[in-house]
Amino acid sequence: MRCPLSRPAISVDALLSEVTEILTGAGFCDAQARALAATIVAGERDGCKSHGIYRLEGCLRTVKAGKVDPTALPELADAGGGVIRVLAHDGFSPAAFDLGLPVLCERARDLGLAALVINDCTHFSALWPEIEAITAQGLAGLAMCPSYATVAPAGGSAALLGTNPLAFGWPRGDAPPYVFDFATSVAARGEIELHRQAGKPLPEGWAVDAQGQPTTDPEAALAGAMLPFGAHKGSAISTMIELLAGAMIGDLTSPEALDYLGTTTLAPHHGELILALDPAKFAAGRAGDPMARAEGLFTAILGQGARLPSQRRFAAREQALTQGIALTEAEVALLARLRRQGLDAVD
Repeated sequence: MRCPLSRPAISVDALLSEVTEILTGAGFCDAQARALAATIVAGERDGCKSHGIYRLEGCLRTVKAGKVDPTALPELADAGGGVIRVLAHDGFSPAAFDLGLPVLCERARDLGLAALVINDCTHFSALWPEIEAITAQGLAGLAMCPSYATVAPAGGSAALLGTNPLAFGWPRGDAPPYVFDFATSVAARGEIELHRQAGKPLPEGWAVDAQGQPTTDPEAALAGAMLPFGAHKGSAISTMIELLAGAMIGDLTSPEALDYLGTTTLAPHHGELILALDPAKFAAGRAGDPMARAEGLFTAILGQGARLPSQRRFAAREQALTQGIALTEAEVALLARLRRQGLDAVD
């Protein structure tokens, strides 16, 4: 049987260098290339294929379409209060987040709670890299953003909401943080794409077709709408994210983002809201250490045989850091083509 790998596993650092080279070769400035490459490689490192190098083509396609500026330098707009704003100037979100992170964490330690608003950005990939950057500073974090309209509200039949991810993290000292990051749709749109590429049917209850009828066909789902998780509960949370991370921060909601792009084949353009919270400030003057009490809760969860969210991701990370990242022949070919052709490799 033929091995699906065409070369030995690549180290995390080597893949990071390769992806950065592809982005700079496609016209990205250093700040944009490094921040975006770090997020892409983090997805591969942690076994999150739907958020890894698979996304590179979409990034380049969005650049080629003129919907994102790969040379944009984000601008910090900080009046000294609890809300810090970064203007992404139509660049990708990771570089904007990197600029705002130090101020966000400093302000959260000072006030107990601070918010980072990123405006006019092209969102990329998962939110957990940003959450883990906050928990690494000993703070709790909450992040959310709209997407573009690809999800029908509960009881509806047509796309209106975004996949609208929500992520939370709690610091744990020497242990990996408690982190969850999930779309408010039943699955991330990238998962639908991966099913389509693999020729696999979707599970029941993931999507409806263009006529609003249930479907397990990935092509029909992409032409129709995904469904929210938990029916009305997921739909309500998704709507909350439209309000908080769209309307409230003066940026695009998911329907507006789709109108701006005109297609779902490009990376979504909107804003992002990230909160950082200092447990020590919130618990000040109260009995008990919030960190120790949290550990008691985590121990109780594990003691029942349950797992904490992201445990599998952290296990994949540990393996990747020691053994490298295994890429398929198709992935190796993709990297080679993008490195050789740059923007000419995408439609």
